Amino acid sequence: METVVRVAAVCAAAALLAVVIKRGTPEIAMVLVMAAAAVGLLALREPVTALGDLFSLLRKESGLAPEWFIPLYKTLGIAVVVRIGGDLCRDADERALAGVVETAGAVCALAVAAPLLERVLNLMLELRP
Repeated sequence: METVVRVAAVCAAAALLAVVIKRGTPEIAMVLVMAAAAVGLLALREPVTALGDLFSLLRKESGLAPEWFIPLYKTLGIAVVVRIGGDLCRDADERALAGVVETAGAVCALAVAAPLLERVLNLMLELRP
């Protein structure tokens, strides 16, 4: 909870400052926004590490082979990249490019999940009487 409040405060303050600065020097406003985004993402180190530890524990305790979890990790990475990339495109008033990023993300997520879906299908076929 503390982390999200800190990230929101830094980003909101940077956004307000950027609006004021943008009138005179839009380049500096862009650097300010990028710096605030970097600070916000760095603040997520601890929660991301905790999630990684949880995923490792789930993988170990489930007894499943690690390759069952690789598509999950890849899909999560794709989701984060698509969210950031799409938002950056929208911020630059390039909604069409944001749509392309999001479509590419959906296709790539499905492609990454395909081997997992095949394994599940094979497992179901083995269990069929």
